[in-house]
Amino acid sequence: MSYTFEAVGRIHSPYREKFGIPRQPSLAPSARVTLELLPPYNQPDAVRGLSAFSHLWLTFVFHQTAERGWTPLVRPPRLGGNAKVGVFASRSTHRPNPLGLSLVELLDVDTRAGVMLTLAGADLLDGTPVLDIKPYIPFVEARPDARGGFVDGPPPTLAVAWSETALAQLAALPAPPPGFAALIGEVLAQDPRPAYQDDPARVYGVRLYDYNVRFSVAAGAATVLEIRLTTP
Repeated sequence: MSYTFEAVGRIHSPYREKFGIPRQPSLAPSARVTLELLPPYNQPDAVRGLSAFSHLWLTFVFHQTAERGWTPLVRPPRLGGNAKVGVFASRSTHRPNPLGLSLVELLDVDTRAGVMLTLAGADLLDGTPVLDIKPYIPFVEARPDARGGFVDGPPPTLAVAWSETALAQLAALPAPPPGFAALIGEVLAQDPRPAYQDDPARVYGVRLYDYNVRFSVAAGAATVLEIRLTTP
């Protein structure tokens, strides 16, 4: 059986590339994204009553990795990138149907010109197509006694320090995005490096908004080295 779906909305996000996106939602609560509903779904009636809920489920498409297909076994980062589990025992992007599910906080519903939802804690790439929106219902969906398998508990985090150069560059930004410094700290604390890379001399770069944040990791701490404006 096959089915055809169309996007009901599009994500506008500070995450401009896959590298650096937290591996689960809510790990970077300072990440602010907007979900723009697309015609014919951008009607105020379609979101009537939505503001009564604090959190939403988003069903979305892994649009940048969809063409890679799927594999029955994957290597979850939480297992060090070495051990394999079945694709259906993971949240890998390489799935038979490239669908993701993300729980996000709803901050605002704007219906003045179409429909724009402001969300927090999203782990979504800029431009992500959203297929469906559903309200989160705590009394049936919050199960604190549930087993989490190999991800039973939050991941370890890195301490984050700033170089004097990076602090000066941050202070000199003419109009930094709201919560930009906090977002940088939250993203780097999750250690976005591949599990097999542990070179303290290596400099990495993660794109957030229109900036390339360069950093290094050594002795359990990430250091923000500089913030560069990306070129178009």
